[in-house]
Amino acid sequence: MTMENTVRMLSTLGLMGAMRSLSSAYQAATGVHIDADFAPTQALLRRLRDGEAADLVILTREGLDEVIAEGRVVAESAADLARSYVGIAVAAGQPHPDISSESAPRKTLLAARSVAYSRLGASGIYFAGLIVRMGIATEINARATIVQQGFTAERLVSGEADLAVQQISELKQVEGIEVVGPIPQDLQTPALFSAGCMATAKNAEAADRLLRYLASPDVVPALRQSGLEP
Repeated sequence: MTMENTVRMLSTLGLMGAMRSLSSAYQAATGVHIDADFAPTQALLRRLRDGEAADLVILTREGLDEVIAEGRVVAESAADLARSYVGIAVAAGQPHPDISSESAPRKTLLAARSVAYSRLGASGIYFAGLIVRMGIATEINARATIVQQGFTAERLVSGEADLAVQQISELKQVEGIEVVGPIPQDLQTPALFSAGCMATAKNAEAADRLLRYLASPDVVPALRQSGLEP
């Protein structure tokens, strides 16, 4: 693949499932290869500030606004792609706990031997705040399984945790687990994932075309299937 035929993309983990199915279709249709690297937004922001090169970035809207303000991403290119809700998962075959009402998650979380959540991802930051608001942070954190980077549901498969908390689109990346559902909507603000072209993009034209494709109705089925809301 030549440089002209490759778009270097840094993306939040939440889009990994959707991109897995979209990348090959896009490459077949356009001949453009997507060289994608997935990590939590906070980790990507650090890498961008350290000077890592990319053509296109997908971050939380807050993260994208920060790098636009820093002049790293072209403001006019910014496009919102999908909303993502935080959910709870259990190992396959385990009973699904009640998380249907506002009070139910509190009881469910306290009853778990260990809850896996991420330190760097948007879902982990949200969950850390949620258990403080619920007044159960000390109890949960005393036996939590904190995941530095990657998928929290892997800790269900390994038996380290009873419950995993993360964006539903990230939970769905792991085999051998079942998503119980989203945490009640009254308790959460969905993360908005947004894309933008880098000011220093080596392949700006191809990056712009890919961004327009990702913001188009064509990708809605893949987004929905991966657990995101367009």
